[in-house]
Amino acid sequence: MMRKAFPLVCFEWIIALLLLSHVQLAQAAPAETLAPKSGPPTTQVTVKGTGFPPYELVDLFFDTTDLVLAVTDGTGAFTQTLKVPKSAEPGIHWITARSRAGGAAQKSFTVRTNWAQFHYGPHHRGFNPYENVLSPSNVAGLNEKWRFVTSGLIDLSSPAVVNGVVYVGSRDGKLYAINASTGAKKWEYTTGGWITSSPAVAGGVVYVGSWDHKLYALNATTGAWKWDYTTGGEIFSSPVIVNGAVYVGSMDHKLYALDATSGAWKWDYATGDGINSSPVVVNGVVYVGSTDHKLYALNASTGAWKWDYTTGGWIGSSPAVANGVVYMGSWDYKLYALNATTGAKKWDYTTGAEIYSSPAVAGGVVYVGSDDTNLYVLDAGTGTLLWSSTTGAGIDSSPAVADGMVYVGSTDNTLYCYNLDLGLMSMRALGRPNPAHLIPDLSLKVQIER
Repeated sequence: MMRKAFPLVCFEWIIALLLLSHVQLAQAAPAETLAPKSGPPTTQVTVKGTGFPPYELVDLFFDTTDLVLAVTDGTGAFTQTLKVPKSAEPGIHWITARSRAGGAAQKSFTVRTNWAQFHYGPHHRGFNPYENVLSPSNVAGLNEKWRFVTSGLIDLSSPAVVNGVVYVGSRDGKLYAINASTGAKKWEYTTGGWITSSPAVAGGVVYVGSWDHKLYALNATTGAWKWDYTTGGEIFSSPVIVNGAVYVGSMDHKLYALDATSGAWKWDYATGDGINSSPVVVNGVVYVGSTDHKLYALNASTGAWKWDYTTGGWIGSSPAVANGVVYMGSWDYKLYALNATTGAKKWDYTTGAEIYSSPAVAGGVVYVGSDDTNLYVLDAGTGTLLWSSTTGAGIDSSPAVADGMVYVGSTDNTLYCYNLDLGLMSMRALGRPNPAHLIPDLSLKVQIER
């Protein structure tokens, strides 16, 4: 009886082993994860792979370029860091892990640079270091992409661009959240006065000032209220968030430092007149202009005075700091470029009216608006005019430059978006590479993560 049962038992064991082998093979398929999944050029991406052969060489490609060579451990896993190329343009790219034994896995990475608050980042330098589309050689090819019309002037509020959303205020008292690619509205929030302050986005919160004397903190995704702080005057100044503190000026002549989470007061400093200018924080120093014609430098932690510089007119424009140069507009019609260390003038450019707009710097180019209705684009090193565009009214808003697009508001109630007419500016999706067609760079050496 046992001999007759043996073939059946063996057959059942063979079936079981085949099924187990099939499950193990299915589980062993190469897989890949990325952290983060989006960011600007030069982002350090942690690539983790599993299901590869043990102790096998794995090439990591960004699109079709082999950048890093990793090696798996005894379980067929690896962890490796890859640096996104500086030249990577905005849009969807592919990171491929390809084993030299044949298996491969792919994940997409979105190259996107946020202009998260007035003058680009938390230090309000007005400088985008990642811009790799617009340059002095091609900026003359800008064209209008879309426009969004509000029911009030957009005369001082400058757009913030974060994760594909544009935030901007209007004299209709509303803060708007707009799709950056299409110009479609996502949400709006109504305050008790005009909004000429430029919004700032940090930690999922939008901060913006209003003529109702209040600084507001709102949920960036939904527009829901979180807190507000009341000053003694209208808030034209745009907030900056650095190291858990919010800095903002008021027409009550004071610069305020508040707790970013709760809105609690930390310190304030009184100037000789109202503050339209928005603060810049660099290396522990707060720089801010006042309508008393002075630019002030204060200790960011205590508010203590360090120095001030007197110009020939009101300073409503906020300074931009890039590559050791301070760029600042004045009501004397001029844009100034000053040595950031000494304050010595490098050059100036005269427009046709007052400059309330604050300059932005990206890719060796300075962008600034004027009350003469024009957006000016100048060479950052020399002040040479490269391109200009005329809107329907004066431009007091300050430009935002991100992902090869230039956003600026005008007192004709319109937010303008300019891009190059090359089909590059729509956050394009590049073709997904076929791993079988990727060619390994045999000169690469294994990089061991420590």
